[in-house]
This record gives sequence, structure tokens and C-alpha cells, in this order.
Amino acid sequence: MLTQASPPDPSPSTNLPPPAEPRARQAWWVRLVARLPLPLLYAIASVLGWLSVHVYPHRERVVRDNLARAFPDLTPAQMRRVISDYYHSFAQMLVEIIKSVVMPPAELRRRVRLVDAEGARALLAQGQSVLLVAAHQCNWEWMLLSLSLELGYPLDAAYKPLVDSWAEREMKILRTRFGGRLVPAKELLADIIKRRDVTRAVAMVADQEPTTSERKHWTQFLNRETAFYMGPEEIARVTRFPVFFIGLKRLHRGYYEMSFTPLAARGEVLPPGELTERYAHLVEAQIRAAPADWPWSHKRWKLKKSLYQARPRS
Repeated sequence: MLTQASPPDPSPSTNLPPPAEPRARQAWWVRLVARLPLPLLYAIASVLGWLSVHVYPHRERVVRDNLARAFPDLTPAQMRRVISDYYHSFAQMLVEIIKSVVMPPAELRRRVRLVDAEGARALLAQGQSVLLVAAHQCNWEWMLLSLSLELGYPLDAAYKPLVDSWAEREMKILRTRFGGRLVPAKELLADIIKRRDVTRAVAMVADQEPTTSERKHWTQFLNRETAFYMGPEEIARVTRFPVFFIGLKRLHRGYYEMSFTPLAARGEVLPPGELTERYAHLVEAQIRAAPADWPWSHKRWKLKKSLYQARPRS
């Protein structure tokens, strides 16, 4: 049985961002629910998970089809287990996100342990900004909050603004709680260039489908031709930032381990598509190690590779 993750050394940082201006408060009912003990919230998550499996399975056809294509060797019993674990894990993540509205920094540090972060921290200490790329694995909201707390340097995170104005406001309040700064993804490169004198970490979650992006890289991913954003690769090429893949692994309920894997050195010149290939390979390995922790209900493969794109080059 896995043991509880021990907290990393919360040594004080000497390069923390300046104090933020007075912030808006979360909606009253969100704060009220967040005050409930975490064991009670997990009990609620168990009920939500059971309902999702047995009463109202959200996008079950999408989930089942995506899993069947990614893992064609799953037996019917294994498929049912992964689907059940997926719905329960997602419900747990939802209550964890609500709890993080009031969770003290020390508690988050205890629950999200960083490993192999020394390389990124050393570069930041030398005045070198870094690019961090991650995936929607486990609790990616805790990942962002933990990075804001632990790196000791400003963190800028690319994000896609939400359509619903209430959800957009609430999530921005939560995601910037520990000093992180949100930048719309379409404005990220311009923002990096504008603030090039600021030593910081720039974070991106890049496993979404690039439906609105003209530039995309196609590769085999989970047994399907899949399009990936070229954003991280373009930013690394222009800025010459070193790049790290941020992996997140669930140790057990409510405890995670976040790892840093180098993807590209500072100024490393790679063939077009190579950085994206490295990223896609690590994302797939992470998913295969823990299938239930990736959002299978998302319609990831709406884009289809055209016949022209599939043609071999002469």
C-alpha cells in the first residue's frame, strides 16, 4: 500500500512575486461547501461517482469508444473497471478543486509532492525562464496551484477563457490564489516577449485538440492519428527557453506526485515537430500507466487528417 506523500521542504523563497492587489472573493456557496471536511467531500464524490456509473453516465458512448480505440485489448470486465474508476476519479477531482478554495498552503504542499524539480529551479535561480508543458492528467488544477506555491518564481499559465462569465470569474479567482498569473493562450507569445526581462516559469496544458489553430502537428497517439498544438514548440523556438514536461501521478486518493522531465535544453535546435513528438510520447506513457486519470469524455478526436496531409511527401 502506498504511504502518504510527505511534504517537501517549504523553505522560504527569495524571489517571490510582489503582493497582489485586494482580490475578489469566491461565490458564497462555493466557500460554504469548501468548508466541509475533505472526508465528507469525498463521500459526496463517491455518491456522484456511483450516479455517473449507474444512473447518468456522462458521454458514456464517447468514453467507451475512446477507451476501446486506445486499449483494444481490454476485456469487458477491464473496460467496466476503467470506466467506473474514471467517473469516480473525476468526481474526486471536482470536490478537491472546491476544497482548494480554502485549503491552506501547507496542506496543498503535503498533498502534492514535487520530485526532480532541481533542474528547473537551478535555471530559474540563474535568471533563466523556463517553459513547462503538462497534460490534463489527475488534478491539473492542484498542479497549477502547487507550481505557484513551490517554484518560488512568478508563474504565468496559458489558459482558454471560459464561455460562461460566472465560471470564468470563479476559476480565475481560484487559479491565481497563490500568485499565479493567467494569460490567454492566444496572447501568450506576445506577453512573453513584452515581459522578457522577468524571470519566470511559463506553464501550458497542451493535450487539447487544436480546433482553432492553423498550425498543428499530426502524430500517432493512443492508436489514432491525432493533432497537437504547435504552441509550445513555437514558444521554445522563439524564446529559446528550456522546456520541461510536468507529469502528475496519483499516489492514492488526495495525494499526488509531480515530476519534471527535461524535453529540450536552452536554445536546443530541434527538427520541426520533434518537441511535440517528445511531449506526445510522455503524455501517452502517462495515460497508459493510469488510464482512469485522463478525461476520456472529452471529444479529443473531432479533427480528421485530410487526404492531402496523409500523402507522403515526394
